Amino acid sequence: MDSSEPFRNQADTAQMVSASRVKQSPAIPLRQRLYGPILQPLADVESTLQAELQSPHCEVAELLHHGMQLGGKRLRPAIHLLMAEALGGCQSDNVVIAAVLEMVHTATLVHDDVLDAAQTRRHVPTINALWNNHTSILVGDYLFAQSFRLAATLGETRTCQWVGEAARLVCEGELRQVLGRDDLQLDRETYFQIIQGKTAELCRVACSLAAAQAGCDAVRIDELAEYGNSLGIAFQIADDYLDLWGDDQAVGKTLGTDLDQGKITLPVMRLLETADPLSREQIIATLRGPVAQRGEQIRARLDASDARQFTLSTAAKFKNRALAAIADLPASDAKQCLIEIAEFSILRSF
Repeated sequence: MDSSEPFRNQADTAQMVSASRVKQSPAIPLRQRLYGPILQPLADVESTLQAELQSPHCEVAELLHHGMQLGGKRLRPAIHLLMAEALGGCQSDNVVIAAVLEMVHTATLVHDDVLDAAQTRRHVPTINALWNNHTSILVGDYLFAQSFRLAATLGETRTCQWVGEAARLVCEGELRQVLGRDDLQLDRETYFQIIQGKTAELCRVACSLAAAQAGCDAVRIDELAEYGNSLGIAFQIADDYLDLWGDDQAVGKTLGTDLDQGKITLPVMRLLETADPLSREQIIATLRGPVAQRGEQIRARLDASDARQFTLSTAAKFKNRALAAIADLPASDAKQCLIEIAEFSILRSF
């Protein structure tokens, strides 16, 4: 995956500022702009999640209820339902698939919070913060198990197979990132492989399942799946940006953990690639030194480099790939929402 082609930085920045002004307009609520045509199916997804995540044991029920608050934007269900709507309309099976996707996604978030020692997500305390790591791991496992039980109620095996493969790739991506901590030789190709698995894969399968349910052939399924794939990559690059330059309160989750945990993300890779030999040695020494000193020193160097603009431009590049994947969908409110979501993916807190 080539991410080294030149970017029209001024044009990208102007486009992002213009789109940001649109997003800040109070005329239409954000949820309506992003999800308008599928508000009822999304409400049905919420009802399905509530029905599926019940327990006769009140302490378990409380945990499950808290866990489902952590999912937040419901992005993966939304793009599945919007793609289905753009291809002819949402059916009851789409609601079930959307709920399955959200359960799997939430399971990965609960586990991620353990890996990152995160204290908040979506302005809500994490399960590991309120209970403990053991409880978080078990809640994530519970959500995985229940998601596949629900997928098995559909009249086909495709959803179980495709979501199962997607979940495997998510875990593989996370494993590669954990095993690659403090690997200062991490190259860009490997970085993109990791984020394609850990973040983009569930977005990709959300789109491919919608296309398959609509009766598209294999070629068309792959074409539309690229919307979710590129959207997910753009979204993760934005997350990597926010971890360094975002605000905890604005974003709603614990930030600043990547450097502490030795995760080498795109901004740091760009810094290492563009530094002169002496500066590169100093940066490496800082990244290998005491955790408490990493954040302030590396951020100062990042701010003095082009890493910030490069990261924004790269996110914009993948956003544009997502838009290109749906360019030939017929004009509709659902298609417009998919466009809005792609813009929002890189603008949400910049």
